Order: sequence, then C-alpha cells, then structure tokens
Amino acid sequence: MKTLALAFRFARRDLRGGVKGLRIVLACLALGVAAITAVGTLRAGIEAGIATDGAKLLGGEVEVASQQGPLPQAALDWLTQHSARLSRVTSMRAMAVAPDGDRTLVELKAVDDFYPLFGELVLDPPGQIGSGEIAVDRLIADRLGVAAGTELRIGEARFALRGFVAAEPDKVTNVSILGPRAMIRMADLDATQLVQPGSLVTFEYRVALPPGASRSAFVDAFREAFPRNGWRIRTADAAAPSVNRFVDRAAFFLTLASLTALLVGGIGVATGVRSWLDQRARTIATLRCLGASPGVIFATYLVQVIALAAAGIAIGLVAGFGLTFAAASALADALPVPPRLGLYPAVLALAALYGMLTALAFALWPLGRAMEIPGAALFRDTLQPAGVRPRLTLVLGTMAAGLALAALIVGTAENRMFAVWFVMGAAGTLVVFRLGAFALMAAARRLRFVRRPAVRLGLANLHRPGAPTPLILVSLGIGLTTLAAIALIEGNMRRQITEQIPDAAPSFYFIDIQSNQARDFDRVAAEQPTVSEVKRVPSLRARIVAVNGVPAEEVRTTPETAWALRGDRGLTYAATPPEGTRIVAGQWWPADYRGEPLVSFDANLARGWGIGLGDTITVSVLGRDIPLRIANLRDIAWRGLGLNFVLVASPGLLEAAPHTHIATVRAAPAEEGAVLRAISEAFPNVSGVRVRDAIEQVAALLARIGTALTATASMTLSAGALVLAGAVAAGQRRRVRDAVVLKTVGATRAQIRSAFLVEFGLLGATAGLIAAVAGTLAAWGVVRFVMGGEWVFLPGTLAAVVLACTALTLVFGHVGTALALRARPAPLLRNE
Repeated sequence: MKTLALAFRFARRDLRGGVKGLRIVLACLALGVAAITAVGTLRAGIEAGIATDGAKLLGGEVEVASQQGPLPQAALDWLTQHSARLSRVTSMRAMAVAPDGDRTLVELKAVDDFYPLFGELVLDPPGQIGSGEIAVDRLIADRLGVAAGTELRIGEARFALRGFVAAEPDKVTNVSILGPRAMIRMADLDATQLVQPGSLVTFEYRVALPPGASRSAFVDAFREAFPRNGWRIRTADAAAPSVNRFVDRAAFFLTLASLTALLVGGIGVATGVRSWLDQRARTIATLRCLGASPGVIFATYLVQVIALAAAGIAIGLVAGFGLTFAAASALADALPVPPRLGLYPAVLALAALYGMLTALAFALWPLGRAMEIPGAALFRDTLQPAGVRPRLTLVLGTMAAGLALAALIVGTAENRMFAVWFVMGAAGTLVVFRLGAFALMAAARRLRFVRRPAVRLGLANLHRPGAPTPLILVSLGIGLTTLAAIALIEGNMRRQITEQIPDAAPSFYFIDIQSNQARDFDRVAAEQPTVSEVKRVPSLRARIVAVNGVPAEEVRTTPETAWALRGDRGLTYAATPPEGTRIVAGQWWPADYRGEPLVSFDANLARGWGIGLGDTITVSVLGRDIPLRIANLRDIAWRGLGLNFVLVASPGLLEAAPHTHIATVRAAPAEEGAVLRAISEAFPNVSGVRVRDAIEQVAALLARIGTALTATASMTLSAGALVLAGAVAAGQRRRVRDAVVLKTVGATRAQIRSAFLVEFGLLGATAGLIAAVAGTLAAWGVVRFVMGGEWVFLPGTLAAVVLACTALTLVFGHVGTALALRARPAPLLRNE
C-alpha cells in the first residue's frame, strides 16, 4: 500500500507536466473504441426499434402465415374468437401492365378493411384505397411512365391508379428485391384470377390481442388446437427474424473490422508508451539513483497509462456515440428500420472493456522493460538499447491480458468459430509482419556493397539500433491487410454477381404456370424468334417439419445451413435426374419408380444437419405431412441460377397434389421486353421475373454493404497511420541529430532527403507486398470456405494496396525529413 500511495503521488506530479508524449495513446484508443461503440450502438438501436415497434412491423401482435393455401375455416374461427381484431393480407408476385403494353413485376398486396392493425398506411395523395383502385410504389410509375388516374392491369382485372405508397408500416417484414409494392383491396383480389391452386401466394392473418392477453399463451393455445400444420407463426417479439439475423451478422463483421483498428491502435499504445518512457529516461534514472524500487517505477507509470487509457476510452465512447447519429442519418435509406438511438450501457461497457484490455496487453511489456533497466543504463538507452526483458510475472500478465481480449472477442461473437479464426489470423498476421521486418533488416544489412551514399544510408537506417522497421511494418501492414481482404472479397462477390452469373443465368423466371397451361406455355415461349432455351419443371411449396422424426425447430444444424428449416421451400418431382445433376452419394431411382416417396437432397445441407442416405425428411404439403426417405445426395451449383431445388422427390404421390410449374427462358438481351410482353399477354396469371433486374438489386445491396465494411476497415488504416505518425515523431529527435551531423560533415539536403525516402519507400513497399499476400490468403479463405464461391485473383486491387502503402509512408517520411532538415546545427552541436 505504501508503494502504491507513493506511485500515485509521483504519477499525479508527473502528469502535471502534460501528456504530450502520450497523445498517440489517447488517439489510438479513442479511434478503436469509437468504432466499436458506433457499431454496437447502431446495432442495439436497430434491435430496440424492432422490439419496440414489433407489432407495427409485423402488422399485428401475432401473425399466422401460410403459403399452401388459406387457413381452414376452423382455424379462422378460432383466431376470430380469441382476438380483439383480425386482419387478413394476401401477397404474391404479379405483372402490372400499362395501357401501352409496358409491364413490370410487382409485389402485389391485397389488404382488408382492418389493415393496418398497428401503425399507419400513408398514401400520396392522402386517403384510402377504394374499390377498383390500386396504390403503387413510385418506382412502378417511373418504370411504366404512368401517372395518377391511369388504368393498370393486374392479372385479369383493371385498376385505376389511386396514388403512391408513401409509408407502409409492415414493409420490413415483407421486403423483396424482386419487385416494388402494389396494393389493392382484398375484395378486388378474386377479379385478378391470380390465386389458383398451387400458386405462389402467401396468406397472412394478423391478430390484435385483447388487453392483458399473453402472446406466448395465445400461440401455445393455437398450436395445441392445430398441431403440425406447416404454418408460420410469429409474434411481435420476433417480428423480423431475418432482419435481426442480417443486422447481427453485419454488426459482427463490422465489429471485427473495428477490433482490428483497436489492435493496430494497441501497437500505437506500445509505441507511445515506449517513446514516452524514453522522454522520461532522466526522471526514471534520477528516481532509481535516489533509491526508488522497480515496483515504484512500474506502479507510477502504470497508473499514468491507466489514467490516460481511461481518458482515451472516454473520448472514444463519446465520439462513437456521436458517430452513431451521423451513421444513422447517412444510412437512413439502407437501414431496415429507424434505429432507436440512446445510451446502451452494455454496449458502452463492452467497448470500454475492449479498450482497457488492449491498453494493458500492449503497455505492460514496455513498462516492464523500463522497470528492469538500471538507472545508469537509461541515460544511454536511446543509443544502445538495453537487451532486457520484463519479469516473468509481467510476461504472464501480458499474456493474460491478450488471452482475455481473445476470449472476449470469441465470447461475444455471433459466429464463434469465425471469431476464433479471426483471433488466430490477427496473431498470425502480427508474426508474419514481424518476420517480414526481420527479413527486410537482414537484407538491408547484407547490402553494404551499395556505393551510392544516399541509398546506403537509407538501407543502414532500416537495421540500425532502435530502427522503427518492425513497428511501421506491423502497424501499417495489419490495416492494409484488412483493406486488401475486404476489397478482394467485395470484388469477387461483385464479379460473380455482375459478370459470371449473367453469363450462366437465364433471361427470365416464369412462375405460377398452371398445369393446364404448361404445354401451351412451352409452345408460346418457343415460338418467340429470339428464345434459345425453355426449361420447365413442376413446383410445389413444402415446409420441412421434421428430420428423422425430430421437429424442425429442434434439429441441430450448422449456422450456415439453418436457413433451410425456416419458411417454405421449393419442391419438385422428377423421374430422371435433372440436367447437370451431380450425384455425390446414392443412386437415382428408376424412371418407372412407384414405391415409397424418395427424395434427392442437397449434399451441403445434409452435412450441416448430420444426415445421409436412408434418413427421413418430413415435409408438409398442403397441410399433409409426407415422409421422404433420402435416396441420393446432390452437389447443387446455385450460382448458375438454373432450376435447382433443395428437394427433388420421386414421381407418384406428389403428382396428384395441386401444383404449378416454374420455367426459365433464355432470350437475346435486346428482345427480352418483347418476349415478356408476348408470354404475359398469353398468360395474364403468369409472372415473369427478369433476372437482370434482380442481379442489379443484389449488386446495389452489395455495394452498400461493401461501403460500410470499407469505411470501417479504413479506420484500421487510420489507426495504422496514427501509429506511423507516432513512430516518425518518436524517432524525430534521432532524425534531427542525424541530419545535423550529416550536414556538418558535408552532406547536401538532397542526399539526406534521398536517404530518408529510400528508408520509408522500402518500408512502405515491403508492408504493402506482405499485406497484399496476407490479404489475398484471407480473402481466398473467406470466399472459398465461408461463402462457398469461386476465387478470382484481382491483381489491380493488390497493386493499389502496395502503391497506397508506399505513398503513405513516403508522405510521412517526407514530412519528418523536412522538419529535420529545418533544424539549425549550432544549438544542437553546442548542446552536445
């Protein structure tokens, strides 16, 4: 206690002199903590918005949805009896046709008089949708070139354009990238003749409960009354699970990028503490000579580091909270719901804990090193660094702080395995850049035969005692590795979506083709002059309700395969293997097979679910549970956008069920409009999905996500730039002394400037090259094993990384050199 009290007194007195040497510590910690705070607060705000406005977003306190036909009358009566209000909504895809024949795909929504139960439907101009009227998204009017009052055809019915949908309260739970919204009254739906047996229609029933009624009790009672029905039941507490999953995953990756910035900032902490202790060398030496123990020295400066770290963390928390408002405003159009921004103590505490653990992990080593150096050695430490190491207790303390930081990253991650790989990758990257620095210094040491003075001096600066080579390589390299990896991942995804997929993809998908229209559809499509290919298969909607007798909600799956157990899946049947089928296990059934129902299943999903040949998948089709035994497993190439199904059943039982057909059509790009017009005129109930439009929507979404990731990763590079600036500042005194001595012995300004630029140019180029290799490996692993895509090397992206790194280091090196050259020799020489 006496030692600690003395340390507090020394620390307080020392801090009176200012914190100029520790500004880099403040800035690095503040930057990393601000990024983590902003991401965490925005995520918490979105989740709070979903939770608070759940009933409005869902359209009711409870929703029962079916894609296999309307609810039976008994279920409808039950909902009516047990609710305060009941609203019905029916949605599907359809074609909106203008008077001049132009048409576009829309998400049609038929609503009853009680819609919406919660929130408000806002139309422009204000009012209600009347009988025979339609309200649409403005994008539909822009595509078709129509205005209010124009007559639009939907299916077999015609509607007067009432106006535009300005605000739709439950839009977030019905988001689609395939078509903008069109809305009509439920009473007008039958006139469209779009609802046919097997059509892709979603019937939704929203409930407002009596006051004081429990949502969970209502759902339990409904499930008990109508068990194993294949309907989707949601409550307002989980109004938008897909949005929650998207937000969680996006926040997870953004947090990892922010943590990378904080880790780079940790290197800045170590640099700042080391530089600051060098400035305090005379003070420390004096204290040691006067009898201060190593413990007092260590405690004194640890107190100061913790105080400064706390200040940096506080600045980061405030800046991050403010940054959240700016981000929410800038991303308002991209966010799924308006976030409820506020103070979230758990988020702030987590960000602060990240910052403090980072500060300790990177500050204990230089503090322990200074504590072990004798007083006399500290006077010459800058010229001849003492080769001492901290005590074992401090080494263990540093390791403990690092392990605690790693455990915190993994423990708070949504995908813990990916977080483990992130931690291992970060540690591996540190080692790689440290080894790269060692190799660069060794190479520079061997190039003593270079005769040009400026180049030789620049090479010598790379391996001289106290050279910042390792520090600069590591700090710049990690940030550039992150940027390179993200740029390569985004580039590969964009290339697959905008280049590779369109080459293999059909021009259109046509859905809701009735069985009695199938042959006529094939004929009409094939008669179009530019159509080169028509493929059609039967299509049913099925919900997986059990796997080997285990209910779907209890099946243990890997995170990346859980999606197939949520919602309805497409189901088809075939006597022979579809074109391009690659069976990896089992055999296809005979063409004339008529035994028990079999299924060909996705091999990737089977691995994720731990099932194989002979296991049973129970699906609900039109309210009937059908067990399907796995006969073979297929490797499905989803990227081709062909007619692929997770479930392909054997013919027989399913042929008798009401179903529709789905088809793909490939046509010349210039004539796609004519093909769509001819087919939709012949079959008004059939909807055509233009693949090119869907790809453009996905590419736009990818661009927004990529922008957010790149912006966050840029903070990592900013942290690296801070560390680089700190390294330049820490070595500025030596640089000034070297410049003065060189000028005194006859070196010109041009020679001195060239020597320093050689040093920093080689540092930047080396860091850029290593970052390019490390970023390429990281991006390859993510694209191949996380996203399951095809990897393409993008040399232009990597060249930009190397050039940017070289330019950045040259800029900082030039600034430091210019300042050193301005120093007058006389004052320094007199002082020496």
